[in-house]
Amino acid sequence: MDRETIAKVAKVARLALTDEEMERYAQDLDAILNSFAVLDEAPASDTYALNPVPVVDVLREDEPAQEIDPQLLRGQMGTYEDYVRGPRLS
Repeated sequence: MDRETIAKVAKVARLALTDEEMERYAQDLDAILNSFAVLDEAPASDTYALNPVPVVDVLREDEPAQEIDPQLLRGQMGTYEDYVRGPRLS
């Protein structure tokens, strides 16, 4: 990696590097970036999925249904003139 690139990286990271440190970082960054060359050898695929597990819709369709008879429910609740009474708000 060239000295100019190392100087730009150091400036962005707000590091004051000596010449010796710049040489050492240049070698280190070269080694790091060269290790990514292994990814170039990975097999390519035309279909990339973001999720390795396929996501399918497992929800049922909404169908309106009434499981409890409203009259029976209101009869058990103690209503007043067919209205449900709640606690008094102060």
